[in-house]
Amino acid sequence: MDRPPVPPFTRTTAEQKVRLAEDAWNTREPGRVALAYTADSRWRNRSEFLRGRDQIEAFLARKWKREREYRLTKALWAFHENRIAVRFAYEWQDEHGAWFRSFGNENWEFDPDGLMRTRIASINDLPIGESERLFRWPLGRRPDDQPSLDELGL
Repeated sequence: MDRPPVPPFTRTTAEQKVRLAEDAWNTREPGRVALAYTADSRWRNRSEFLRGRDQIEAFLARKWKREREYRLTKALWAFHENRIAVRFAYEWQDEHGAWFRSFGNENWEFDPDGLMRTRIASINDLPIGESERLFRWPLGRRPDDQPSLDELGL
């Protein structure tokens, strides 16, 4: 199963890969998102270690049950051959109504078909007030006119 764009990446194809990943995550559909990873994909997400699509899908289901009103923006940091480094920020609300902005970096490695075989994520959470929110678009895909992380100073 091909998942274009495929490596080796150019700046254009790396940027496309990042936006496709962002768009998929903003659907908050664990089964759909998990299909972007190899069947035996390895993840480190904060202090949690996952292996394979089933664990990834279960993790994402738990994540989006806890992280309500989830809105994500990703930005390409660097790329080389079959690897991409990304920085990101997302905002979410917990079950008690408190808002957070989570910041992080991801390192991705892809197989020749464009499926991600390794994802290493480091993430920090910052409590914010509702008035400090920056990501206010309707749930789903980030609009093209939404400011980038650089434009937002993030």
